[in-house]
Amino acid sequence: MIDFFRARWRGEALLDRLFWRDMLLAGTILNVASSALALILLGLKLPLGLVLAVHFLPVPYNIFLTIAVWRTAEKVGGLKAQLMMLGSALWLIATVVA
Repeated sequence: MIDFFRARWRGEALLDRLFWRDMLLAGTILNVASSALALILLGLKLPLGLVLAVHFLPVPYNIFLTIAVWRTAEKVGGLKAQLMMLGSALWLIATVVA
């Protein structure tokens, strides 16, 4: 698990895998699951602080993934990498706002 984070932080992961699988697929699934759980907790009338904590729990991981995409894209360079940087920023905004 440490190697997973280390490779991404250092920009050593494949950009396509990092963007499509790690961020868009796994990250989005994690965010949807967190939001669904928060809605369930809200429906159970649990404290709002707990509901918000569960909803925003993935935000540090989302920030990590976005930074990892940017670091890797800077190493790779090119139009595709720039588009992935833009896509990761938009994805981060969407996951935090939604």
